[in-house]
Amino acid sequence: MTIEQSAISENFSEDSEFISMHNGKLCAITRDMKTVLVTGASGLIGQHLCKLLETKGYNIHVLGRTKKSHVPYKQFVWDIRNDTIEEGAFNGVSAIIHLAGANISEGRWTNARKQEIRDSRIKSIKQLFKSIKKASIPLDCFISASAIGYYGAVTEETIFEESDNPAGDFISNVCLEWELAANAFEQAGIRTVKLRTGVVFTPTGGPLAKMAQPVKLGVGSALGRGDQYMPWIHIGDLCAMYVQSLEKEDMKGPYNAVAPEHATNKAVTKAIGAALNKKVWFPNIPGFLLKIIFGEMAVIFLEGSRISSDRIQETGFKFAYPNLKKALQDLL
Repeated sequence: MTIEQSAISENFSEDSEFISMHNGKLCAITRDMKTVLVTGASGLIGQHLCKLLETKGYNIHVLGRTKKSHVPYKQFVWDIRNDTIEEGAFNGVSAIIHLAGANISEGRWTNARKQEIRDSRIKSIKQLFKSIKKASIPLDCFISASAIGYYGAVTEETIFEESDNPAGDFISNVCLEWELAANAFEQAGIRTVKLRTGVVFTPTGGPLAKMAQPVKLGVGSALGRGDQYMPWIHIGDLCAMYVQSLEKEDMKGPYNAVAPEHATNKAVTKAIGAALNKKVWFPNIPGFLLKIIFGEMAVIFLEGSRISSDRIQETGFKFAYPNLKKALQDLL
């Protein structure tokens, strides 16, 4: 079983059942099979999620800026700047999972980069809604990524819940606009779910690989003070949340997609060292140095809040990887 299959097996709805291997893949059949349109499918999360949706027997349409030869799903091209979507993208689609968005941790936050981060999220949702409305597509649900940046880059003992207000900094404002754009689907009578996602740990690539590399070389260090919280989630659990959001019809609104265990940057770094049997003994990397290197973007490394996962657990969701030790043993 893959990572995603392991995590999802504990969260299948009663309307689902696994069947035997088919063409070398573990598959499942649901009573009400759906065609799902996924944006951002070529990203780290999208790749894992599409594989999991495939094992469940979902038909997948991928919407991206270009078509890629290695992608095994039906591909369609969209152009956010010119407000176009290739014909046929919505054929038979009953659900949309919107993951598209420029990576906030790549490149300095120049004014142009900030605009790209914003537009890649907000304009893309508005384009989807406009197209759905124009074509009168009868969607069952719209599921959008969001981020825990909604609560702001602050380090304090407050445990933020979905009912808390946005903070008002750059990323928080982006998240607020992101979710307000998604609310257009809700106002049109379409069930809408927003997953406010933390730092996603995957077996290859992404934040975990970047943190693990210096630890492997024996030079791992916490960042800044090291006491900033780092709300994280295992990729398997995150993908399981998306599938549950598709299948559980009473889910709507925002949910924090983070593991229930609260850990600081220092604790995560030490846990990575323990998983790799490496000592983490170098002094913390000074915050001023990160600010010189990354500019305003350094705040996402130097600050972090505690985030509650209570609401998603109240839906019946069970984490396959609720703590760092179990998650890192699996991934590393």
